[in-house]
Amino acid sequence: MKTIGLLGGMSWESTRTYYTLINRAINEKLGGFHSAKIVMVSVDFAEIEKCQSDGDWDSAAAMLAYAAKRLERAGADCIAICTNTMHVVFDHIRSQVTIPLIHIGDALGSFAVVHNHRCLGLLGTRFTMEKPFLSDRLENNFSVNIITPTETQRHEIHRIIYEELCNGEINAASRNYFLTVIGELSSQGADGVVLGCTEIGLLINQSQTLVPILDTTALHSESLVDFSLSN
Repeated sequence: MKTIGLLGGMSWESTRTYYTLINRAINEKLGGFHSAKIVMVSVDFAEIEKCQSDGDWDSAAAMLAYAAKRLERAGADCIAICTNTMHVVFDHIRSQVTIPLIHIGDALGSFAVVHNHRCLGLLGTRFTMEKPFLSDRLENNFSVNIITPTETQRHEIHRIIYEELCNGEINAASRNYFLTVIGELSSQGADGVVLGCTEIGLLINQSQTLVPILDTTALHSESLVDFSLSN
């Protein structure tokens, strides 16, 4: 079994979900008392969020690259950035380590291709919905078209993520808002909707809508388990 390196804390709520999903999957596959081999560096999200708000992506990249190097020195065989948004600095982090950095978009894209998704609605922070780092990767590498909510909806989705979900706050009104947006994306031609923020899975799951839900946290975790157990 290879050792998974988790670059977490963005937020710690979703990093906890990664840890749970990975260990549960390893145990289901291997049985007995098996659990995953994991090393983790959990950053202070307040420092990262300030960089996001200030548009200082270079400083955020430097902080995460330093954390990634610590994971490599600790014995990780691969690294996962446990957040969608900070994949905006994926290329810089990858350039600073020698072990594989497993992209959340590749896990999503591979699943979309296998399940014949060709047009996906994207929910996430406004950075993820508005910057091209995820949508371009899906369109260029997997031929998956991406559509996003309106500007007003993007603003409210971003607010809910940062003011509620990142603090572990789950509100029924916010869930209903997300479900309304999901319905509108479906009516615009989306054959599935991406939960493109690792916190959204705390609020929305497949049982609440008929529209296929693609949860990037779950898909990323599955790809890490596959890597850990691969030859």
